[in-house]
Amino acid sequence: MSRTKVVPIPVMGRHNINAYLLLGRRPVIVDAGTPGSGRKIYEQVAALGVDPADVSLIVVTHGHIDHFGSAAELSRLTGAPVAGHVADLGPFRAGRAREPYLPTGPMGRLMARNKHLHMRVEPFEPDVLVTGETDLEDFGVTARIMPTPGHTAGSVSVLTDRGDLVAGDLIANSFFGLVGGRPANPPFHDDPLLNLASLRRMLALNPTRLHVGHGTPLEPDRVRRWASREHRRLSRLEAAGRIRARTADATT
Repeated sequence: MSRTKVVPIPVMGRHNINAYLLLGRRPVIVDAGTPGSGRKIYEQVAALGVDPADVSLIVVTHGHIDHFGSAAELSRLTGAPVAGHVADLGPFRAGRAREPYLPTGPMGRLMARNKHLHMRVEPFEPDVLVTGETDLEDFGVTARIMPTPGHTAGSVSVLTDRGDLVAGDLIANSFFGLVGGRPANPPFHDDPLLNLASLRRMLALNPTRLHVGHGTPLEPDRVRRWASREHRRLSRLEAAGRIRARTADATT
């Protein structure tokens, strides 16, 4: 059985925005970056000695445009189908993230003013509609798509046979990936409490490393300590009625 290797693909900066290449019997791409980055991802896959035409699947971790912005373009370039969760069909079909963004702190409040986050990108219809845990063996990698809602309703992560968790925006590095190895919230969460519950559920599976959309890989024990502090912080905010969360809405 071929074991799955996780290779980062920088989309912006060295670690600010990442996509990932999963290498097994056939390659799988996780996330498609910002609008206009499809060709960049395609060329980086080729530079790794992988024929982009061999890519069997593109997994989109959630409905924010820095993760699905080039999904349609990358699918055309590689010929690979795209997988996305049913709960984020609205953003995928509209080509826009759900708004308003709900900041997790000062960085998010600053970034929410960025006009590029509010633009419309090329929409897409997922070829593989994820509704629950999904085995990727048929796509050539020994890995599972794991629903991890909270950052958005349809957020997913990918857990490999080696224990690597490709976590999307379930967790990030500080300052949008600029402070490597230091766990932090990404700039936005639709539901902070649900996201933390998803994170703790993934940590209970004892991953060996967390590969994130923004920053360098994170060590699980350091994330566990951060998650305990975050639980205490959110509990205080919840008791004071100060947590904002997006209510459930339609998927179309």
